[in-house]
Amino acid sequence: MDIETTIAQGLRVTDDSAGYDAACKRVLSEKAILARIMKACLEEYKDCDVNDIAEKYIEGQPQVSTVPVLPDEDSPIIQGMDTEDKSVHEGTVTYDIRFRAIVPGTRERVTIIINVEAQNDFYPGYPLLKRAVYYCCRMVSSQYGREFTASHYEKIKKVYSIWICMAPPKYRENTITRYRLVEEHLVGEAVEPVENYDLLSVIVLCLGNADEENYGGILRMLDVLLSHETSEAEKRKILQDEYDIQMTQTMEEEVSVMCNLSKGVREKGIAEGMAKGRAEGAAETTLSNIKSLVETLGLTIEQAMAALKVPETDRPKYAKQLDSQ
Repeated sequence: MDIETTIAQGLRVTDDSAGYDAACKRVLSEKAILARIMKACLEEYKDCDVNDIAEKYIEGQPQVSTVPVLPDEDSPIIQGMDTEDKSVHEGTVTYDIRFRAIVPGTRERVTIIINVEAQNDFYPGYPLLKRAVYYCCRMVSSQYGREFTASHYEKIKKVYSIWICMAPPKYRENTITRYRLVEEHLVGEAVEPVENYDLLSVIVLCLGNADEENYGGILRMLDVLLSHETSEAEKRKILQDEYDIQMTQTMEEEVSVMCNLSKGVREKGIAEGMAKGRAEGAAETTLSNIKSLVETLGLTIEQAMAALKVPETDRPKYAKQLDSQ
């Protein structure tokens, strides 16, 4: 019996915006994509070939910790390190993507922990940067009992939290910003080895429009990849021709799912907007008719609504609107 393909299953959930978010994370978790993000944003990999990053330095398979686009799958498509940090007092933090990577050029094997987040809402009700710092802190503190025990703090792994913001404010479009610990000499010039304090960094990539300054490189690649408007065929062509990303069958299927989900979300939004417009138009007509009966026949607002057979549940709304006029 033929196994139903990922794309065929994805077509069944084209009206699910949460599914679109999940598909974005699945595509971002591809090693070819992560390698290019790492080369563009992380000092440790800026001089590395992207193929070496993908094949030699990213350990195992990145873990995507989200409700799968295909909820009926018997086993997860992507497996890797645990993506949940649990604390009795702090609850559970779930990362979009988290994985380990080997640091090149070190005599002893050194690994870092990298978290990648895809963020649609730049203003979720709190400063997004504070959440990113919290994620870094949790990735550091959760290493106790896993990476080291007792007082062996020398074994703490450096962590990165990389945030890809798809709808940032105008002033942040097409920017990449890094936040990290640095040494400052307030009195004297005592110098500590960088590796003893450079343990956490936040990278914020804010996507933007093609017409704006700095649109290129990793920002353009991610904008094309995650775009709601760009077709599957166009995405494939740009990624292959301009970024030398060879689309595997799995990646093509994931991009197809994302494009279909994006189309479904847009169509649903248009339909809901039209329905809302029709409802608002009908409400305006009812309000006008009530007002006309009150003015021409001298009826009370309640009598006018009763004559027009306005539903009881809607009458307080119309009465309040008319009282305020």
